[in-house]
Amino acid sequence: MTDCQQNGCSAQSAEQKQQQEAQEKSLKETLAQIKHKFVVMSGKGGVGKTSVSVNLAMALAEKGYRVGIMDVDVHGPDVPRMLGLTGLLAGDGQKLSPMRYSDNLAAISIEGLMPDKDSAVIWRGPLKHSAITQFVSDVDWGPLDFLIVDSPPGTGDEPMSVAQTIPDAQAIIVTTPQEVALSDVRKSINFCNKVQISVFGLIENMSGYVCPHCGEAIDLFGSGGGEKTAQQFGLTFLGRIPFEPNLVKAGDAGQSYMSAYADSAVTKALDQIVDRMGDLVTMQANAD
Repeated sequence: MTDCQQNGCSAQSAEQKQQQEAQEKSLKETLAQIKHKFVVMSGKGGVGKTSVSVNLAMALAEKGYRVGIMDVDVHGPDVPRMLGLTGLLAGDGQKLSPMRYSDNLAAISIEGLMPDKDSAVIWRGPLKHSAITQFVSDVDWGPLDFLIVDSPPGTGDEPMSVAQTIPDAQAIIVTTPQEVALSDVRKSINFCNKVQISVFGLIENMSGYVCPHCGEAIDLFGSGGGEKTAQQFGLTFLGRIPFEPNLVKAGDAGQSYMSAYADSAVTKALDQIVDRMGDLVTMQANAD
């Protein structure tokens, strides 16, 4: 190898090291401005995890908290659509600006970097990890009270990268009441224990349905399984959210369900859950 080649390799290596150090510094500075970080997980798909993530973020923002929601599902990013956000991310040449839903709520997603929203993202673990790291280090989040990270179902690359990138993140696990979902939740809990993510609590979604015609309560997927699982593992049960078709319609339309149905059982349930979250993080802060 010639001296020129050796010098070129050394210069490239030094530049890469400098870039990595700059990213790590930016990552620490960004995380230092975020008070409470939560990764929303589910053991399986189809339990309404992203709907819960988005509506928790909206409910927290409505209560005056400064909230960010980070969509780390690179293969199926749905957060922007559920918030009614369109267009591409912009920046100042140094950092990207998150997409703004309201004064108190901003979002970041891989979809904001894709001109063609229907393009498939075909990435393996290292690329996903790099993107998730950049969603924190290279985004101008500003000071936040809460960062909600919406992770894809299961215990794969994305939640593992979140655990490595945001070491003080706590998990909120979403389930439905039936046993097949609860079995996968138990896997999520064990995953959190292995990667040393503290489980903040469990939410039971699609828990009961009130017939709009006769008013009779129907347990479509059973009831109470999430609370029993939380008790079994000694975890906090944050609450249950009823099944509500209009919640699905609001998400598809990118509209706020809680604004349209302020007196509904779902809105009341979300209010109670975010109040519980506020109380618990205050207790944690006082304990520290």
